[in-house]
Amino acid sequence: MKSSRQNAIIEIIESNDIETQEELIGLLAERGFNVTQATISRDIRELKLIKVTGELGKYKYIVPQATPDDGQQVYVAAFAASVKSVETAMNLVIIKTYPGLANAVAANIDAQGTPEIVGCVAGDDTIFAATKDPASALHVADMIRSSIRAF
Repeated sequence: MKSSRQNAIIEIIESNDIETQEELIGLLAERGFNVTQATISRDIRELKLIKVTGELGKYKYIVPQATPDDGQQVYVAAFAASVKSVETAMNLVIIKTYPGLANAVAANIDAQGTPEIVGCVAGDDTIFAATKDPASALHVADMIRSSIRAF
């Protein structure tokens, strides 16, 4: 239901200039999605929608477009430079980072949306990434090591 609703939100804002959450709620209702303002607010945040000034000077929601740039290269290099070691233990991938960097590395891992990873828990310099099974942990650890070796 949530993914269907969020797909509908994207379709609506790509084909209409939506200025307010109330307008979006109304158009969703026409499509059979009866939602609250709080739900729409969460969806907007999860979809990372932004408001920009439209052609007529009014604000409207848009889906920000990812553009490949050199900044991505710097981000990947920073990730690789932050990781000290990667080990596995059953279905866990244990990633050691330099002090204070575990949360940033874990956020990057979560953002990748790797299907084998169920979730990450980060401390100051250690991350536990839980995977579905031991084979997935080995695969994820190899992927992380490969990305580090690339730099």
